[in-house]
Amino acid sequence: MAERQCYHCKEWIAEGAPHDCWTTTETALTRDLPGDLFDAWERIRETAAEFGEQRIYASGKCIMFARTTCYFFVRPRVHSLELCVFLGRAVRSPLVRRADPRSRTKIAHTISITHRDQVEAPVTDWLREAYESSEELSATARSRPARAKKATPKRRRTRG
Repeated sequence: MAERQCYHCKEWIAEGAPHDCWTTTETALTRDLPGDLFDAWERIRETAAEFGEQRIYASGKCIMFARTTCYFFVRPRVHSLELCVFLGRAVRSPLVRRADPRSRTKIAHTISITHRDQVEAPVTDWLREAYESSEELSATARSRPARAKKATPKRRRTRG
């Protein structure tokens, strides 16, 4: 039987068989995690689920946690879970690998989790802060008018 390899997910698919690699589930993304990482994933999910009403869904290679908009997501990796938490302020901590502005009001903080014991304060505090401020940060971003960019004069070449 002839097969082809999907360009995106690298999975081998029988010719004529239906395939949609963009449709995925939490189970599919976490199924191959080692024990420590799977325990950490469960702890993250349980902690976030306690915050209140929200949507938890898989999208591409991430598991998203959203109220109206996404307030954090988890990207399962081979050796760690990569958390990306959206806060309205920059956090300085050895746990935060990167902090990048993603909009006028949100800063994405990347945190690497390798064990269940790492899913405690201050990480859980940041997740709760992101949950509680997500509606406000999204509303603020929508209500602010876009800033007009200043025109920069063109430089003239001088010969000299």
